Amino acid sequence: MSTCIDIGGFKISPDHYIDGGRVASAASFELHSPIDQSFLGQVSEGFPEHVDAAVTAAGEAFPAWAGMGPVQRGIVLNRFAEEIGKRAEAFCLAESTDAGVLLSRMKHGVVPRAMLNISWFAEQALRLQDHTIETDQATHLVRHDPAGVAAVITPWNAPLMLATWKLGPALAAGNTVVLKSPEWAPLTSSLLADAAHAAQMPAGVFNLVHGAGITTGARLVADPRLARISFTGSVPTARAIAKQAAEHLVPCSLELGGKSAFIVLDDADLEHAAATAALMYRNAGQVCLAGTRLLVHARVYDRFVALMRGYVEKLVVGDPRLSQTEVGPIIHMRQVDRICGYVERAVASGAEPLWGGRRHPAGPQYYEPTLLAGVAQDSEIVQNEVFGPVLTVQAFSNDGEAVELANGTDYGLGGVCYGETGRATGVAKAVRTGFIWVNSFGIRDLAAPFGGIKRSGIGREGGSWSFEFFCDVKDVVLPKTPFRASFSSR
Repeated sequence: MSTCIDIGGFKISPDHYIDGGRVASAASFELHSPIDQSFLGQVSEGFPEHVDAAVTAAGEAFPAWAGMGPVQRGIVLNRFAEEIGKRAEAFCLAESTDAGVLLSRMKHGVVPRAMLNISWFAEQALRLQDHTIETDQATHLVRHDPAGVAAVITPWNAPLMLATWKLGPALAAGNTVVLKSPEWAPLTSSLLADAAHAAQMPAGVFNLVHGAGITTGARLVADPRLARISFTGSVPTARAIAKQAAEHLVPCSLELGGKSAFIVLDDADLEHAAATAALMYRNAGQVCLAGTRLLVHARVYDRFVALMRGYVEKLVVGDPRLSQTEVGPIIHMRQVDRICGYVERAVASGAEPLWGGRRHPAGPQYYEPTLLAGVAQDSEIVQNEVFGPVLTVQAFSNDGEAVELANGTDYGLGGVCYGETGRATGVAKAVRTGFIWVNSFGIRDLAAPFGGIKRSGIGREGGSWSFEFFCDVKDVVLPKTPFRASFSSR
């Protein structure tokens, strides 16, 4: 057993969790906090033998877990949700420390949502009973059968929320799971293993391996024994996963990046729109669904920018564990350098920073909330996902131009449109994206579909869509009249 990592007095195992127990590695990787670059500890590195053992354990546990039925599985999963709640403070401190997520957001949003992700899907699984389709010839009993072993790979920007968002339906449907934690923020994944163990989840049903995506993750998605792969992350990684999965025809759900438009019509409530636009800097802009491209009607452009500036100037950048902080650190120095490169190249190409555009004095991994004007539609800064606190702003003269600009990237995850409700709804319908908020932002319901189009992903998560992915849908056909096979004579 490796030395536990101490976060605020809470001891967190750095080891894998396989077949109901902790498994250490001969080698490990260092974990540092983005808050102050302090050393947090060593985390076990996942080698092929750990991945193979985890998939084997999940495969062996599958028949019993699938055969348990939704009622008994629901009892276990509700205990799992309760155990997450019992560890709420540890989850909050761990993710704030290793991922830089605001502690206040963890307490009031993420942990309660993580618990709900488990319990809600457990409840919904009870509704996956056989339902019938009646035709003249037959009664069709449509079943949702568990698929098998599911690989779940989550990103570092929201490790707990996104892990439970996938674990909930996968486990409730009767699958067993191997979770690959994000190497830059693995601690809450480890705490999930503790919660599963305390909930007396049968050995092998939930397994956890740590390690880098290019090694541990690649080994996992290449395993032919997998029945499903659910991934949230970058487009390049998704392409690599899809290629591996294609070798064995393993279905994939891919929730990828975004470059969403935030449209402000000339009849919008500008105060409300400007305040909402300032929210795009939360989590230091490391949010895939953020509206990072501000598209503002020329008639209200100057007023909107002035109003937004007032809100942005009040944002407090700093330690995410402090209650007054609203913008925390960037996850890794590699990501900081990436953000700096995007902004520097944009400015060199003629973009004008209306505010920000540089590192923040709070520390090496902090970046100022930034807004760039004077950007061309075909420029790198408009077309590519920066994944930092960097927004662009462009003016338009009519609704058609707004839609054209909004649709003018290879991404299609989310979007925002502010204006008179009827008009804004019309514009929203014309934007090619997986979802779009009208006069609002961030409203999410577990029953609603979530996912993108184009380079923003394949498939939908949430509600029945999650179960459609994690289940094998089967049609049991019962004829209404006696069936007699007939063969043509020759």
